[in-house]
Amino acid sequence: MNKSSFGKNFTVTTWGESHGKALGAVIDGCPAGLSLSEEDIQKFLDRRKPGQSRYTTARKEGDLAEILSGVFEGKTTGTPISVIVKNTDQRSRDYGNIAYSYRPGHADYTFDAKYGFRDYRGGGRSSGRETIGRVAGGAIASKILENLGVSFCTYTSSIGPVSINEFHEDEISNNAFYMPDADAAAKAGEYLEQCMKEQDSAGGVIECRIKGVPAGLGIPVFEKLDAVLAEAVMSVGAVKAVEIGDGILTASLKGSSDNDGFSCQSGQIRKTSNHAGGIMGGISDGSEILVRATIKPTPSISQPQNTVTKEGENISLEIHGRHDPVIVPRAVVVIESMCALAVTDALFSNMSSQMDRIRDFYSK
Repeated sequence: MNKSSFGKNFTVTTWGESHGKALGAVIDGCPAGLSLSEEDIQKFLDRRKPGQSRYTTARKEGDLAEILSGVFEGKTTGTPISVIVKNTDQRSRDYGNIAYSYRPGHADYTFDAKYGFRDYRGGGRSSGRETIGRVAGGAIASKILENLGVSFCTYTSSIGPVSINEFHEDEISNNAFYMPDADAAAKAGEYLEQCMKEQDSAGGVIECRIKGVPAGLGIPVFEKLDAVLAEAVMSVGAVKAVEIGDGILTASLKGSSDNDGFSCQSGQIRKTSNHAGGIMGGISDGSEILVRATIKPTPSISQPQNTVTKEGENISLEIHGRHDPVIVPRAVVVIESMCALAVTDALFSNMSSQMDRIRDFYSK
């Protein structure tokens, strides 16, 4: 593995496997003097840990974060921050029947094709548990952004065919699906109950709204802010599509309705609409950034599926073990964390974009 890191100036490197002794992350580039505790990280990890409802895996993990370095007397030191989360409830025997065959919808075959070897216990590095390190890094990035007035509102906008029709931010944490619409959450539960009876799974869509991002972040060619956000979100294993603003809807619009106009209010330039989702020409425009991630159905299902062994024998495979019938709710904080990492890195990169800013900093 030679690419387990994300970011240039603020970086997170994740490590560990689903059924190894532990997982974690090393976060580098965090400024000294940031108030940070294990509780700050734990709040984020608790949003993704298993066993929170009947719609998540029954694997019982506390996912308790321990900071090993980079923090002294409650403040970051400016040196790499290392976070570890120990695995405590592995049941590797559940994966014995896939040791020599490839699970449909998983990275088993492609990982084997690349490396000629794979950890079949839950997928190893390809497992969703790898996201623990991302969330730990995202918690620290979010703490930095909170100090700069940047905030996030991330939620499930659809599960299967059920989409939200209303938006009540206070409702997001009141249901198992992190939906801002109580009626939609109830219907999503009914849909998932049917999926579970059929030994099947569901996917959905997550939306992340980012407020307070100043205009000017991003580079207009290869490091466009929307491109960096798309890379960050698309790197999450279950994500199959990423949209910014109106996304694919723009293909059916005319320029006259897709373009965002401008007006000046109290001496401040503001947009009259936000079809672009807060990013124009690859650079943030100061309005709310909207990122949308499409999550595929959980590939681990108990129905018989056609596959092959490593030797090429055609077989029927039934996947056993403890799996989420839908991973969308637990992925909400993962998407938010990756967006936080991308925005933080872009903010740090932007500090040197103008000579006047460098001169002002060093002339104090």
